[in-house]
Amino acid sequence: SSSMATVCAGSLALMDAGVPVKEPVAGIAMGLMKEGDTVIVLSDILGDEDHMGDMDFKVAGTREGICALQMDIKIDGLTKDILERALEQASKGRLFILDRMAETIKGPNSEMSPHAPKAFALKINPGKIRDIIGPGGKIIRGIQLETGARIDVDDTGSVKIMGDTEESAKQALKMVEDIVQEAEVGAMYDGTVRKIMDFGAFVEIFPGTDGLVHISQLDFKPVHKVTDILKEGDKVRVKVLEVNRDGKIRLSRKAALAAEGKKN
Repeated sequence: SSSMATVCAGSLALMDAGVPVKEPVAGIAMGLMKEGDTVIVLSDILGDEDHMGDMDFKVAGTREGICALQMDIKIDGLTKDILERALEQASKGRLFILDRMAETIKGPNSEMSPHAPKAFALKINPGKIRDIIGPGGKIIRGIQLETGARIDVDDTGSVKIMGDTEESAKQALKMVEDIVQEAEVGAMYDGTVRKIMDFGAFVEIFPGTDGLVHISQLDFKPVHKVTDILKEGDKVRVKVLEVNRDGKIRLSRKAALAAEGKKN
């Protein structure tokens, strides 16, 4: 039976792909030849046996029991004894097939195939939804175009990312996380100097988010000119001192140096 072979092959494929199925499933098609009082139950019938016989009884299940049944008969009905015999014979056949399947793979692989479709879900601050979407959908379309993944965002801040491969889904997830992440007080970041002012430097700590390193927070010794320490484009490690109610971020290069034991 091609349909029962498909049940077995589908179960093997799911396990090989790393899908956490509870148990493998196998299927077998049972047939019947009945002439008067003579009854023969056939296992794993061929097309001719299906065509010439009196029954096509498909049984699929695990070692623990039956998952699905389907029956076509060409006679008026089956006796209880014939049905019990067919089910018992199907059980033996199913267990035999499951044993052969176990010789190939015993259970789901611990990791999904990198070629299998991958999905991620995350919850974000609803206030960050517009940052993911961008003006006219520019940002989300750009991520999807670059990664090949599909991204769905609802009004509650639920984000679903689906990729044809693990690589594309992970790439899209990283880009979304970079956009929606929020600065944490006390956390350290490797930032990039974006703008130099007389009173300090604005440092981008992740895409779309920057904070101010005041001139007094540049170094342990007095700094008279910001450009003596930093220039635009420089990479600098900073520590978040404060995130105020308006979302403005205070950063410190001096605190980052102290935390890493680099105090002069």
